[in-house]
Amino acid sequence: MAKQNSDSRRAFLKNSLGALAAFTIVPRHVLGRGYLAPSDQLTKAVIGTGSMGRGHFGYAGTRVVALCDVDSSHLKLAVDQLGEKGKGVKTFSDYREVITLPEVDIVHVATPPHWHGIIAADAARAGKDIWCEKPMTATIGEGKRLVEAVQQHGRIFRLNTWFRFEDRFYGMGTTVKPIKKLVDSGLLGWPLKVTVSKHTGFDWKFYWIGKTNLEAMPVPKELNYDMWLGPAPYRPYNPHRVHQTFRGYWDYDGGGLGDMGQHYLDPIQYFLGKDDTSPVSVEVDAPQQHPDAVGTWRRITYTYADGCQIILDGDGADEKAAYIEGPKGKLYPGFRSDIPDLEKKLAAFPDPAPQQTDFVDAVKRRRKFALNEENGHRSATLVNMGKVALRLNRSLKFDPVKQEFIDDAGANALIYQPMRGPWTI
Repeated sequence: MAKQNSDSRRAFLKNSLGALAAFTIVPRHVLGRGYLAPSDQLTKAVIGTGSMGRGHFGYAGTRVVALCDVDSSHLKLAVDQLGEKGKGVKTFSDYREVITLPEVDIVHVATPPHWHGIIAADAARAGKDIWCEKPMTATIGEGKRLVEAVQQHGRIFRLNTWFRFEDRFYGMGTTVKPIKKLVDSGLLGWPLKVTVSKHTGFDWKFYWIGKTNLEAMPVPKELNYDMWLGPAPYRPYNPHRVHQTFRGYWDYDGGGLGDMGQHYLDPIQYFLGKDDTSPVSVEVDAPQQHPDAVGTWRRITYTYADGCQIILDGDGADEKAAYIEGPKGKLYPGFRSDIPDLEKKLAAFPDPAPQQTDFVDAVKRRRKFALNEENGHRSATLVNMGKVALRLNRSLKFDPVKQEFIDDAGANALIYQPMRGPWTI
């Protein structure tokens, strides 16, 4: 039955995409009335209309033309929020119908993470550009497949965490740009150790903890629970598994690490110059995790081949830790340092290379976005390496080229986790 369903899904996509091929190879303005020229607003579909999806309706240069959610109450909230702008917006409960719409330029994937890889990859195959929420994918294997799909089909991909290029970076009191400049200058020396904890300005949100005593409850009539689960294993419905509290379960996310990890770690990857690689090991200090419900952890340590380390201090044990520590100096929250006259010394060094930070412009000009499928996959891999080590409660060695764990079949089994039929990526 699973194979039959999988074949049906492939046939659905093949037939739908074949019928729309003509639309995807010409500018929409030539298609007639109702289609905007590429120089005007881009159209987008939002898949997943919970609070995250609804929070991005007004992105400059875009217009919502389609909405999709497996919960009809969420869809109604989304339409109501759009108000007058919602007139004519199409609504769906199955994303596969949305991604074949010829009038859609961009698909915004705002579902729980266990759906990110499948929907984004299918959208790429359908010729859509993609805006995806973090974490990019729920597993390392899904990330590898998504990178392949985006690049094979020539799509523009944006991951929705922005701290590598704009906004104040949590407790650091600055954007990442001067931190990148400092690291590149060599004033701190090399290798570097970065400590991410409440003392350096980063809260790990350990309130995202799953429950181990959930009672089976009736599924609300407005929710297609089977579709909400999608590729995840079947579990009896309980409201704590879905919507606002899904992050507490391994099937859908990874607690505070899954929620905040890519926000915190992607900028570190950027300023350390690790966008094209991954750590060679991950060590964990944590209680034994429940197989279903996410728990807390004390410490996760990533080490790169050149000796650089990222320390995730979960319990805040190191109260005096610098955010970045090198053999020549330290950097603390608020851009404080033990290097005398740091800002004066730093002024003599060049600024980091400019980044493509306007997603609409990137789509129109077909230029890779600053945080794209490649570097986004590498920072998602940091999160997913940590999740694998926590679930197994052991330290692991990793090959950053093959993107596989070394001599550990149990860990590698979690790179491509089995998906419930008919779903594949």
